[in-house]
Amino acid sequence: MTTLHLMVGLPGVGKTTLALELAQSLPALRLSADDLQLAIFGDDVAHPDHNARHDTIEAALWPLALGALRAGADVILDFGFWSRDERQHMRALAGAAGFSSALHVPPDPGSRTRLQRIAARKVGFTVTAADMAAYDALYELPGPDELALRPAP
Repeated sequence: MTTLHLMVGLPGVGKTTLALELAQSLPALRLSADDLQLAIFGDDVAHPDHNARHDTIEAALWPLALGALRAGADVILDFGFWSRDERQHMRALAGAAGFSSALHVPPDPGSRTRLQRIAARKVGFTVTAADMAAYDALYELPGPDELALRPAP
């Protein structure tokens, strides 16, 4: 069955690494709002429109994802899906269109390691320790009911 795969987690946990591996092994189309935002605006984290731009890009990618699913391709949304509501909404959209969905949640190595990984990237958004602490406060770890729907590793 054609599946929509949602990458879940904070910056630096390994979502993109896992998404790239999945894209090769499934195979699947990987869509990344971060990649597009960086290509269009560069590292715009400090810009007042950063979050609005990101939301707009994510919304624009859904029709592309849906088209690929309808064409028979698995799709990986490499977005982060920090909140339960975001995950439920996207899974409901997939289900309403007749597709299954799966969560992929890389293990969190902790904020220090996440920051080190981000700093080691050649391309990406600048994330400070203060940013990471704010992200930690916003992130909703998937509950057991969500994880029960997760694919086997």
